[in-house]
Amino acid sequence: MIFNNKNNLQFLTFSKLSTFDDIRHGIFTRNNGISSGNSNSLNVGLSVGDKKKSVVNNRKTIARCMDTRELVFSNQVHETGILIFKKDNEKRSSEADAPPLSGDAMITDIPGKSLAIQLADCQGILLFDPQNKVVANVHSGWRGSIKNILGACVEAMKNEFGCRPENIYAGISPSLGPCCAEFIHYHQEIPEAYWCYKNASDYFDFWKISWHQLVNAGLLPQDIEISNICTKCNSHLFFSFRKKNQTGRFVSVIGLK
Repeated sequence: MIFNNKNNLQFLTFSKLSTFDDIRHGIFTRNNGISSGNSNSLNVGLSVGDKKKSVVNNRKTIARCMDTRELVFSNQVHETGILIFKKDNEKRSSEADAPPLSGDAMITDIPGKSLAIQLADCQGILLFDPQNKVVANVHSGWRGSIKNILGACVEAMKNEFGCRPENIYAGISPSLGPCCAEFIHYHQEIPEAYWCYKNASDYFDFWKISWHQLVNAGLLPQDIEISNICTKCNSHLFFSFRKKNQTGRFVSVIGLK
């Protein structure tokens, strides 16, 4: 990954996605915002006890850094709901005063509409089809992983926008790594089909799970980039729920220019 600093904000970009001039993307660190306490300091989450004014200010600061006219957030519920924003339906999907719709993945072909996912150990997976000019952003925690929200998102890109999976590039954000993803109750929480991703100490490799799900959905292995950065091990850069239960949310962003 590439470490960037712009407008005093720190964010990471993926090497492969950075080669495309059609998009802007970034995984922002938790630093250089205005929130305080457990949400110190670039928190974008409205439901973590932070002041709404601080969150709104942080979001606007990120939008300016991304040179985007609109930063779109959803109500993330750890399910497989997918929000579709299409050019031919832009008016209905862009009502500024409407409350966020529920969904853990968003897809769009609308330039200037940047998709934002809130994170604190979960994966933010950025997807881009340069042939059809379509981007997607996926929130995948362990619940989303075992329900294969990634496969569902790629399928929606095919059905709604005519994307071909072999043309899609993907980047998997900093998130809870196999070094820290311990599940002592995995017998009750995680289906047996995923136990092959566990080591002898009950730590799961959800990066590898996502990689396999993307390949199974038709993406080419060489077009998938994993950050290999654990949020719990790097809680000075990223909010981590496993590190500190009461914490803020950092953000992954992708949008067409």
